[in-house]
Amino acid sequence: MPSYLTIRHDVATEIEVKRSRFLCTLERVGDEAAARAVVERLRREHWDARHHCSAFVLGPPPVPVERSSDDGEPAGTAGAPMLEVLRGAGLSDVVAVVTRWFGGTLLGAGGLVRAYGDAVREAVAAAGTVRRSLVREHLLVLEHADAGRVESELRGRGVTVLDTAYADRVTLRLGVPPEEEAVLATALAELTAGAAATTVAGERWVDAPG
Repeated sequence: MPSYLTIRHDVATEIEVKRSRFLCTLERVGDEAAARAVVERLRREHWDARHHCSAFVLGPPPVPVERSSDDGEPAGTAGAPMLEVLRGAGLSDVVAVVTRWFGGTLLGAGGLVRAYGDAVREAVAAAGTVRRSLVREHLLVLEHADAGRVESELRGRGVTVLDTAYADRVTLRLGVPPEEEAVLATALAELTAGAAATTVAGERWVDAPG
Protein backbone atom coordinates (compact mmCIF):
# COMPACT_ATOMS: atom_id res chain seq x y z
CA MET A 1 0.00 0.00 0.00
CA PRO A 2 1.51 3.40 -0.93
CA SER A 3 2.37 5.41 2.17
CA TYR A 4 4.76 7.99 3.57
CA LEU A 5 5.52 9.84 6.79
CA THR A 6 4.73 13.40 7.77
CA ILE A 7 4.96 15.27 11.07
CA ARG A 8 2.36 14.68 13.76
CA HIS A 9 2.51 18.22 15.21
CA ASP A 10 3.72 21.65 14.12
CA VAL A 11 6.60 22.72 16.36
CA ALA A 12 9.15 25.47 16.95
CA THR A 13 12.41 24.61 18.72
CA GLU A 14 15.59 26.57 19.28
CA ILE A 15 19.28 25.82 19.67
CA GLU A 16 22.20 28.16 20.35
CA VAL A 17 25.66 27.83 18.80
CA LYS A 18 28.38 30.32 19.83
CA ARG A 19 25.71 32.88 20.76
CA SER A 20 23.92 32.55 17.40
CA ARG A 21 20.29 31.51 17.87
CA PHE A 22 18.72 29.04 15.43
CA LEU A 23 14.92 28.85 15.69
CA CYS A 24 13.48 25.98 13.63
CA THR A 25 9.80 26.17 12.74
CA LEU A 26 8.48 22.89 11.35
CA GLU A 27 4.98 22.88 9.90
CA ARG A 28 2.82 20.56 7.87
CA VAL A 29 1.80 21.98 4.48
CA GLY A 30 -0.18 20.75 1.50
CA ASP A 31 1.45 22.55 -1.41
CA GLU A 32 4.30 24.83 -2.46
CA ALA A 33 2.27 28.02 -2.02
CA ALA A 34 1.52 27.09 1.59
CA ALA A 35 5.19 26.30 2.24
CA ARG A 36 6.33 29.65 0.85
CA ALA A 37 3.62 31.41 2.87
CA VAL A 38 5.10 29.97 6.07
CA VAL A 39 8.53 31.35 5.11
CA GLU A 40 7.12 34.81 4.43
CA ARG A 41 5.08 34.82 7.64
CA LEU A 42 8.17 34.04 9.70
CA ARG A 43 10.18 36.64 7.82
CA ARG A 44 7.62 39.24 8.92
CA GLU A 45 7.35 37.94 12.49
CA HIS A 46 11.12 37.78 13.01
CA TRP A 47 12.11 40.83 10.99
CA ASP A 48 15.18 41.40 13.18
CA ALA A 49 16.81 38.07 12.23
CA ARG A 50 19.55 37.94 9.63
CA HIS A 51 18.52 34.75 7.82
CA HIS A 52 15.36 32.70 7.24
CA CYS A 53 16.67 29.54 5.58
CA SER A 54 14.16 26.94 4.42
CA ALA A 55 13.58 23.48 3.02
CA PHE A 56 10.41 21.64 2.13
CA VAL A 57 9.29 18.27 0.78
CA LEU A 58 5.82 17.83 -0.71
CA GLY A 59 3.80 14.93 -2.03
CA PRO A 60 4.05 11.16 -1.98
CA PRO A 61 6.98 9.06 -3.20
CA PRO A 62 8.63 8.19 -5.48
CA VAL A 63 9.03 11.77 -6.79
CA PRO A 64 8.15 14.36 -4.15
CA VAL A 65 8.72 18.08 -4.76
CA GLU A 66 11.84 19.32 -2.93
CA ARG A 67 13.13 22.86 -2.53
CA SER A 68 15.66 24.62 -0.28
CA SER A 69 17.05 28.13 0.24
CA ASP A 70 20.22 29.39 1.94
CA ASP A 71 18.75 32.92 2.23
CA GLY A 72 22.10 34.67 2.19
CA GLU A 73 24.18 32.07 4.03
CA PRO A 74 27.15 30.65 2.04
CA ALA A 75 25.87 28.35 -0.71
CA GLY A 76 25.11 24.82 0.49
CA THR A 77 25.53 25.54 4.22
CA ALA A 78 21.87 25.90 5.26
CA GLY A 79 19.08 24.82 2.92
CA ALA A 80 20.81 21.67 1.68
CA PRO A 81 21.62 20.21 5.13
CA MET A 82 18.11 21.10 6.28
CA LEU A 83 16.64 19.24 3.31
CA GLU A 84 18.89 16.24 3.99
CA VAL A 85 17.48 15.95 7.52
CA LEU A 86 13.91 15.92 6.16
CA ARG A 87 14.89 13.31 3.56
CA GLY A 88 16.70 11.21 6.14
CA ALA A 89 13.62 11.18 8.36
CA GLY A 90 11.50 10.12 5.36
CA LEU A 91 9.18 13.11 5.78
CA SER A 92 6.94 14.80 3.23
CA ASP A 93 4.23 17.48 3.28
CA VAL A 94 6.45 19.53 5.58
CA VAL A 95 8.35 22.83 5.56
CA ALA A 96 11.29 23.65 7.83
CA VAL A 97 12.34 27.27 8.35
CA VAL A 98 15.42 28.06 10.43
CA THR A 99 15.54 31.68 11.55
CA ARG A 100 19.04 32.76 12.63
CA TRP A 101 20.04 35.64 14.83
CA PHE A 102 23.80 36.20 14.42
CA GLY A 103 25.73 36.02 17.69
CA GLY A 104 28.89 37.79 16.58
CA THR A 105 31.07 34.72 15.97
CA LEU A 106 31.56 33.29 12.48
CA LEU A 107 30.86 29.56 12.46
CA GLY A 108 32.52 28.64 9.17
CA ALA A 109 30.98 26.44 6.50
CA GLY A 110 31.21 23.23 8.53
CA GLY A 111 29.80 24.89 11.62
CA LEU A 112 26.85 26.29 9.67
CA VAL A 113 26.06 22.91 8.10
CA ARG A 114 26.04 21.28 11.55
CA ALA A 115 24.01 24.05 13.17
CA TYR A 116 21.29 24.16 10.52
CA GLY A 117 21.10 20.37 10.39
CA ASP A 118 20.96 20.07 14.18
CA ALA A 119 18.23 22.72 14.39
CA VAL A 120 16.00 20.72 12.07
CA ARG A 121 16.84 17.40 13.75
CA GLU A 122 15.73 18.79 17.09
CA ALA A 123 12.43 20.00 15.63
CA VAL A 124 11.78 16.68 13.87
CA ALA A 125 12.30 14.81 17.14
CA ALA A 126 9.85 17.14 18.91
CA ALA A 127 7.21 16.96 16.16
CA GLY A 128 6.83 13.18 16.01
CA THR A 129 5.60 11.41 12.90
CA VAL A 130 2.40 9.96 11.47
CA ARG A 131 2.00 7.68 8.47
CA ARG A 132 -0.24 8.72 5.57
CA SER A 133 -1.69 6.00 3.36
CA LEU A 134 -3.59 5.97 0.09
CA VAL A 135 -7.06 4.54 0.61
CA ARG A 136 -10.19 4.10 -1.48
CA GLU A 137 -13.24 6.01 -0.32
CA HIS A 138 -16.28 3.76 0.03
CA LEU A 139 -19.78 5.15 0.62
CA LEU A 140 -22.09 3.07 2.76
CA VAL A 141 -25.77 4.12 3.02
CA LEU A 142 -27.69 2.77 6.01
CA GLU A 143 -31.02 3.20 7.75
CA HIS A 144 -30.87 5.27 10.93
CA ALA A 145 -31.83 2.25 13.01
CA ASP A 146 -28.75 0.33 11.83
CA ALA A 147 -26.18 3.08 11.38
CA GLY A 148 -24.90 3.40 14.96
CA ARG A 149 -24.41 -0.33 15.43
CA VAL A 150 -22.75 -0.88 12.05
CA GLU A 151 -20.45 2.14 12.45
CA SER A 152 -19.37 1.01 15.92
CA GLU A 153 -18.70 -2.54 14.69
CA LEU A 154 -16.67 -1.29 11.71
CA ARG A 155 -14.57 0.99 13.90
CA GLY A 156 -14.01 -1.90 16.28
CA ARG A 157 -12.66 -3.95 13.40
CA GLY A 158 -10.20 -1.23 12.44
CA VAL A 159 -12.10 0.29 9.51
CA THR A 160 -11.43 4.04 9.15
CA VAL A 161 -14.65 6.09 9.15
CA LEU A 162 -13.77 9.35 7.39
CA ASP A 163 -17.14 11.03 7.74
CA THR A 164 -20.76 10.42 8.80
CA ALA A 165 -23.57 12.37 7.11
CA TYR A 166 -27.15 12.32 8.37
CA ALA A 167 -30.15 12.89 6.09
CA ASP A 168 -33.13 10.63 5.28
CA ARG A 169 -30.58 7.88 5.69
CA VAL A 170 -27.05 7.83 7.09
CA THR A 171 -24.04 7.82 4.78
CA LEU A 172 -20.70 6.57 6.11
CA ARG A 173 -17.58 7.49 4.15
CA LEU A 174 -15.01 4.78 4.75
CA GLY A 175 -11.28 4.79 3.98
CA VAL A 176 -10.21 1.31 2.92
CA PRO A 177 -6.79 0.14 1.69
CA PRO A 178 -7.27 -1.75 -1.59
CA GLU A 179 -6.03 -5.01 -0.10
CA GLU A 180 -8.70 -4.85 2.63
CA GLU A 181 -11.74 -4.30 0.42
CA ALA A 182 -12.64 -7.99 0.43
CA VAL A 183 -12.49 -8.02 4.24
CA LEU A 184 -14.85 -5.02 4.35
CA ALA A 185 -17.32 -6.72 2.02
CA THR A 186 -17.32 -9.84 4.22
CA ALA A 187 -17.83 -7.76 7.38
CA LEU A 188 -20.76 -5.86 5.85
CA ALA A 189 -22.41 -9.04 4.68
CA GLU A 190 -22.21 -10.33 8.24
CA LEU A 191 -23.32 -7.10 9.95
CA THR A 192 -26.25 -6.33 7.63
CA ALA A 193 -27.28 -9.84 6.61
CA GLY A 194 -26.24 -9.01 3.06
CA ALA A 195 -28.54 -5.98 2.86
CA ALA A 196 -25.81 -3.29 2.47
CA ALA A 197 -22.90 -2.78 0.13
CA THR A 198 -20.57 0.13 -0.60
CA THR A 199 -19.87 2.18 -3.70
CA VAL A 200 -16.37 3.49 -4.48
CA ALA A 201 -16.20 7.31 -4.52
CA GLY A 202 -12.51 7.88 -5.24
CA GLU A 203 -9.13 7.81 -3.51
CA ARG A 204 -7.47 10.01 -0.91
CA TRP A 205 -4.49 10.17 1.43
CA VAL A 206 -5.34 9.80 5.11
CA ASP A 207 -3.42 9.77 8.38
CA ALA A 208 -3.20 6.47 10.20
CA PRO A 209 -5.40 6.45 13.31
CA GLY A 210 -3.82 6.94 16.71
